[in-house]
Amino acid sequence: MNQASPGPAATWRDRAEAVDWDAVRAELDRYGCALTGPLLTPGEAAEIAALYDDGSRFRSTITMSRHRFGEGEYRYFARPFPEAVAGLRQALYPRLLAIARDWWAGLGREAQWPDSLDEWLRMCHDAGQTRPTPILLKYGAGDWNALHRDLYGELVFPLQVVINLSNPGVDHSGGEFLLYEQRPRAQSRATAILIPHGHGLVFTTRDRPVKSARGWSAAPVRHGVSVVRSGQRYTLGLVFHDAA
Repeated sequence: MNQASPGPAATWRDRAEAVDWDAVRAELDRYGCALTGPLLTPGEAAEIAALYDDGSRFRSTITMSRHRFGEGEYRYFARPFPEAVAGLRQALYPRLLAIARDWWAGLGREAQWPDSLDEWLRMCHDAGQTRPTPILLKYGAGDWNALHRDLYGELVFPLQVVINLSNPGVDHSGGEFLLYEQRPRAQSRATAILIPHGHGLVFTTRDRPVKSARGWSAAPVRHGVSVVRSGQRYTLGLVFHDAA
């Protein structure tokens, strides 16, 4: 994959198109998650992380320990979103859509997602899922995120993206992204990955197709974050369906 840092003049679509999507698809099919390469410059990542203290940019704040979700805190963005959040969400959706449709065809399911993100979100809103879901997460030393799924309602897009806004080994240690897959008629499998600064990770939201003796089966998947050993870790989560 392209490892060069994106230039500030690059459009969000340019950045999405610079991703090696064949490699992403192969990694998703094999592991359920895949690095994209850089999606944000270090400066852009810092600007988004700095928004955390501006309460006017968010619709709600969740303290994880209060809900037994782990330790740490996250905030859901309110509309209008920062340019990078809105731009990347729009630019990544068509590429993820192609993978999602192929996955659902393999599972014999009907793919309900339209060609445009705006049309899909209108479908979510018509179904009562009107609350925005882009997330800014903040972890300090000792914080972690329990294994979970970001579903939010009946209408679900099966892929999402998380971007590390901090520099591993400099801003924080620990804090690996965790993916836990329940394999059909087999022991479960865990994957841990440290996301580089400004890079994205695509992963499955709920389940994914895996080959089995009877063809294709849906393997349920959950994700989380390992304990941050030191420093602070900020991440941006891009979910492609809105919440009820």
